Amino acid sequence: MATPPPGAIFEGAPPVPPQPPGTDMTGICFRDQLWLNSYPLDRNMVFDYFALSPFYDWTCNNEQLRMRSIHPLDITQLSKMTGMEYILNEVMEPHLFVIRKQKRDSPEKVTPMLTYYILDGSIYQSPQLCNVFAARIGRALYYIEKAFTTAASKLEKIGYVDNDNDGASLDSKAGKEIIDFKEVKRIDHILANLQRKLQPAPPPPPFPDGYAPPATAEAENGPETQQIGEAQLPPVDPIIDQGPAKRMKF
Repeated sequence: MATPPPGAIFEGAPPVPPQPPGTDMTGICFRDQLWLNSYPLDRNMVFDYFALSPFYDWTCNNEQLRMRSIHPLDITQLSKMTGMEYILNEVMEPHLFVIRKQKRDSPEKVTPMLTYYILDGSIYQSPQLCNVFAARIGRALYYIEKAFTTAASKLEKIGYVDNDNDGASLDSKAGKEIIDFKEVKRIDHILANLQRKLQPAPPPPPFPDGYAPPATAEAENGPETQQIGEAQLPPVDPIIDQGPAKRMKF
């Protein structure tokens, strides 16, 4: 049902105003194609189109101006009143109209409450900033959780080993093991730092008096300059092997 243009006079009693709309109406959209086909959507007629929607509060000051045959968006008249009102905040004819609902306490003091926008003839309630942040954060957390779930499922598939091919799979894994040289260098650097921090080992204690250290293998083999063909006499025990004993003559 189309509403009469501004300045029209109602015949009989005025229509019964409905209840004030709720604050959270972001889930609905209003569009009257019959009205859009009958009247142009511009800054002069947009408020009459907005008054047809369930977002409109019939107790606002704009409705009082309409009853007095005054343009409902006349800011010179609205500034003289107190209470709930709608103003046209931004206009991009004929596609976008932004209407703000606010509470006026004085000509200079107003408190914004809600914002509505008309996009190509469809009227929406703009969500509050906290609801926008909550929705974006919830969507981000959903995709993060989904990414972790996908990664965990892929890791389970990579770590799965068939029982029938345990030996072959272990051999192939051992053969395909890759050495990370960066990790080796990092460990060597850590060990070198620890070695520099340690104190040097103390010198060994001296040998006691009269003690001769055992001969080493190099000393037993002799110098390298010794001829190979030279015969070496076997070591002689000074007590056991002394040759034939000498007999005393009488």
